[in-house]
Amino acid sequence: MPKYIIEREIPGAGALTPQDLQAISQKSCGVLSNMGPRVQWLESYVTDDKVYCIYIAPDEAAVRAHAEQGEFPANRVSRIKTVIDPTTAE
Repeated sequence: MPKYIIEREIPGAGALTPQDLQAISQKSCGVLSNMGPRVQWLESYVTDDKVYCIYIAPDEAAVRAHAEQGEFPANRVSRIKTVIDPTTAE
């Protein structure tokens, strides 16, 4: 199943409290539960004004459906073609 990275522009994201992040996570998980197992959230990275999320999904439309249902921004959705790390250099 393809992986996607979603760029979400959320001004002030880096200042969100643990409680804010918990509420957002709970909302996302609720939407995912209603969508069934075909869309999975792996993890997210929070920066000052953006959140980058990694999802497994059958297609971009499913990722965007999750964003729409959860009322989350999805400013950019990109399919991950491959992953590299320091061991790639070996």
